Amino acid sequence: MKPLRTLCTLLITTLALTALPTAHAFNVVTPQVDTSTLPATARTWDEPNPLRANKDAFTIGRSAFNQVCAQCHGADANGSRSPAPDLRRMGSGCKRIQDDALRQRCMADADAFFMKSVRFGKQKFGIVHMPPWEGVLTPDVAWAVRTFVENAPKQSQ
Repeated sequence: MKPLRTLCTLLITTLALTALPTAHAFNVVTPQVDTSTLPATARTWDEPNPLRANKDAFTIGRSAFNQVCAQCHGADANGSRSPAPDLRRMGSGCKRIQDDALRQRCMADADAFFMKSVRFGKQKFGIVHMPPWEGVLTPDVAWAVRTFVENAPKQSQ
């Protein structure tokens, strides 16, 4: 009986995996944005986000996001492109933390998760859900995108 159960499990798993949607064909492009107004501190992958309060970063990040990320995450980060996650939610819970030091640590964790995802991509069971962007996006562009995403309005859809 055990070999039959193993065979059935293998068949069910194979059928389940073949029923999964096929991987998205990613259009990997370098965004055309001018980052000359951003500070030199943004030219490294080190967290936390050095551009968090920078107004130029928001504008640059919005442009870069719409050129590169919107194909999967929706225009202006509106979260309309399922199954890609709504990036506006990343770290949003941190903003409710009253203790300043704890809120900053929470945001730094969200920044680290964001940058790891951007740099190295997302892959599950051999399926690429998000390509790696290191080498395509510079750190200052990635931080500008992070700044835009965490400040993008959460309008109703």
